[in-house]
Amino acid sequence: MPIFAPMKIENVTIEKAVNEGKCITRIDNMVVFTQRTVPGDVVDLEYHKKKRNYADANITHFYSRGENYSAPFCPHFNYCSGCKWQQLQYDAQLGLKQITVEEALVNIGKVELPPINPIVGSAKVTHYRNKMEYSFTHKKWVPELTQLDLEEHKALGLHMAGRFDKVLDITDCHLQDDLGNQIRNFVKDSAIQNEITFFNLRDQNGMLRNLILRNNTAGEWMFILMFFENDAPLIAALLEAVKNQFPSITSLLYVINSKRNDTITDLPVHTYWGNDFLMEIMGGLKFKISPKAFFQVNVAQAKVLYDITKNFAQLSPTDIVYDLYTGTGSIACYIADRCKKVIGLEYVPEAIEDAKTNAQLNNIKNTSFYAGDIKDLLTEAFFDAHGAPDVIITDPPRNGMHADVISQILRAKPKRVVYVSCNAATQARDLAVFDELYKVTQVQPVDMFPHTSHVENVVCLELK
Repeated sequence: MPIFAPMKIENVTIEKAVNEGKCITRIDNMVVFTQRTVPGDVVDLEYHKKKRNYADANITHFYSRGENYSAPFCPHFNYCSGCKWQQLQYDAQLGLKQITVEEALVNIGKVELPPINPIVGSAKVTHYRNKMEYSFTHKKWVPELTQLDLEEHKALGLHMAGRFDKVLDITDCHLQDDLGNQIRNFVKDSAIQNEITFFNLRDQNGMLRNLILRNNTAGEWMFILMFFENDAPLIAALLEAVKNQFPSITSLLYVINSKRNDTITDLPVHTYWGNDFLMEIMGGLKFKISPKAFFQVNVAQAKVLYDITKNFAQLSPTDIVYDLYTGTGSIACYIADRCKKVIGLEYVPEAIEDAKTNAQLNNIKNTSFYAGDIKDLLTEAFFDAHGAPDVIITDPPRNGMHADVISQILRAKPKRVVYVSCNAATQARDLAVFDELYKVTQVQPVDMFPHTSHVENVVCLELK
């Protein structure tokens, strides 16, 4: 088998930023992808993977940096899979996200479009997330071969991009409030001091598995620790230490997960101390967030997103609104004061229970919520029982809407559909199907996740 010999290319100018924090340049009619560069950088590079039409390259030397370069603020930037656009000034990030939305809608959707509104940036560009998930590992990833003792191998951090089995130890993350760093580092240090084993993913053994931290704007925290085995005295000792160290933790929870995957959606969450939920205030409304429930991770920007959604919906007091993929009912509750009633559909039963509670907390009486697979729930019989929709709001996961769901919407023919998406590509794909009966009348990108390539986009569709 031939061995690929790395090729060095000198004095190359980086041309363009693309998705996932990558940039490209062209060499001999071949697209070359680079990491942690910005357009205008002049570099030496070395191929580490080369195919017929493209190559991936490492940077071996910088001669100069492009005009939109910004020095990364995170010590883990060179290796962490998050915040890949730290090296770009924030205005440049917004410009690239605008282009991402425009190119997806034009090239994939291929539908008639109005002028796309300028993207709305986030007021906070660091410490904006209210949820982080970390993994324990008995053997951390290191950038080079290093002699480490057994304790130094242990890590609590984030997975490397595209590698389920490689965890980078994190000491200082700028995504969540700094108290999250203190909590995470305390748990790691306490576990090492007390000789608690860290998880071995390949051999499926070790006590500590995952950590989830959630917080709200009131400064309260939810702490969820995943254990591989149910060792009650050990669990109690570690959680008690956390409880005594951090009075801001008002929800101290744990999960026993002996499966081969990290998901906890099918597992019970046990309350060690405090509440089994957090409360959040947004737009004057209260929202209950349970451990498994989805809630927007950037609360301040979520209000911006929901205000845009509410405006696009153009609701009237007689409208029946369907809120698809309603989660904890945040959008449903947010718009309920503008319409006759809102019907929320969601596949996570726990989230639906939170949605019902959220409506009760806010004395909202014109909402109803149903759990199940939306393609199975959204039928003509359901429309007959609950009323045909005048407006549909949909906020699906990254893979977009199921074809059967779109088909049912097209049969129901609501006067307006407001499509909120975290993936402009799958949104564009779905818009092409809606084009049979609907026209796009408004488009508004929103940046929910600074320093990443992710972008939210809200599209208003009206019957032709």
